[in-house]
Amino acid sequence: MFTGIVQGVAELVAITDKQDFRTHIVRLPAVLLPGLQLGASVAHNGCCLTVTQINGDLVSFDLMRETLRVTNLGGLALGDYVNVERAAHFGDDIGGHLMSGHIITLATVQQVLDLPNNRTIWFEVAADYMKFIFKKGYIGIDGISLTVGEVLDNRFCVHLIPETLERTMIKSRQTGDLINIEIDPQTQAIVETVERVLAQRNDSERLPQG
Repeated sequence: MFTGIVQGVAELVAITDKQDFRTHIVRLPAVLLPGLQLGASVAHNGCCLTVTQINGDLVSFDLMRETLRVTNLGGLALGDYVNVERAAHFGDDIGGHLMSGHIITLATVQQVLDLPNNRTIWFEVAADYMKFIFKKGYIGIDGISLTVGEVLDNRFCVHLIPETLERTMIKSRQTGDLINIEIDPQTQAIVETVERVLAQRNDSERLPQG
């Protein structure tokens, strides 16, 4: 599990591509290296990846076909940076909200509005996922725990303070960029449970009465 509090940004320094498979190497910030072991989980733009090799501050991760398909990690090039967070430990402060590191879909940056001392970004997502996105609800944006500002049709926005802009890669996002989205799992569970109950009720009401 992760908290959505990004701990740093890491540069992508090597990529090895095979069919439906990629290994990439990032240079992790020094603060994230103590205690890091093979098999540890590190979120890249909110996507949970497993450490496969450690060589000083150069750390390797494998990306499977589904990861490349669902996330923006497959579009990275050498020299790009990703938001990184190590997995939370029992007793850690949860400054954001609990996140699984499982990306549900991609959103497109639709508009970037710079205001004094803050920034608002509007995102567009497939209509099927808007049922999980509510005003003032939690959402994971490239691994950052954020609160939804406004919701309009298949768009939503978030408001960003200077600290978030300074510490994460969201400061460099521009119109058209693809962003990893993780829905709050509690919200998703509630919505899907209500849908299932309503569907069962509707089915029972359509059954012929004996």
